[in-house]
Amino acid sequence: MDSPISAVLVSWGNAWLGGHVGLDEAVDHVERAGGPQVVADGPRESTLRAFLAGLRADGLGSFRLALPIPGDPLGLAGPPTFNISAIEAGQAAIAVLRGRRLGLVPEADRRGSSYSGVRWTVVESADSEPYVPSLAEAEQALTAAMRAATNALVGVAGPGPGTPALKDGGETLAPGYSGRAHRVGALAARLAMALDLAGERGLTSGQLAARSEALRELDRAVRRARVAAHHAIVEGQRQG
Repeated sequence: MDSPISAVLVSWGNAWLGGHVGLDEAVDHVERAGGPQVVADGPRESTLRAFLAGLRADGLGSFRLALPIPGDPLGLAGPPTFNISAIEAGQAAIAVLRGRRLGLVPEADRRGSSYSGVRWTVVESADSEPYVPSLAEAEQALTAAMRAATNALVGVAGPGPGTPALKDGGETLAPGYSGRAHRVGALAARLAMALDLAGERGLTSGQLAARSEALRELDRAVRRARVAAHHAIVEGQRQG
């Protein structure tokens, strides 16, 4: 996947809620990205399609994306139980309803040798909006971090034999998002792939330190750009 599965759910979930696609099309895209999807809400387990339909009846208005890491709870507002689960997963989707929010934390769901999908666990989220940068702010920060990383990595040996080539494209935002959101999301996804492929062959200790700092800043900017791109469709809406 070019995107974390939470990003796919947020993108296509918001497109569905905005009337740009139907529920079946939205769920089909999420399942193409991650396989069959089930949702565990306490003792109850249901398909993603049935769960989303039920949330819509309960006043579901939009989705938010969280891409946290330890020390940087990006997109999270608490409580601790939800934050810990989301940080362990490295991602979460947040369903915004009237007067409450539900966190959806994904994990791999493998049953036997042939079944591979995603199991979402529902966790109560704080009913408040965490700070995330606007799309314009995130794009500026991503550009600056990309330049700094490029300067720090000049002369570094490239990927070795057998390393897959970095592909064009990437973030697959759903219909309804602006051209700018698509552009920022695609760049963030491409850079995320570059971060995964960055090697350490032939570097001095000084080069390693400079590389590590540059890549940390780039990773931070990439995660913020992805969150901002996925929130762009609801930027400016009143919350709750």
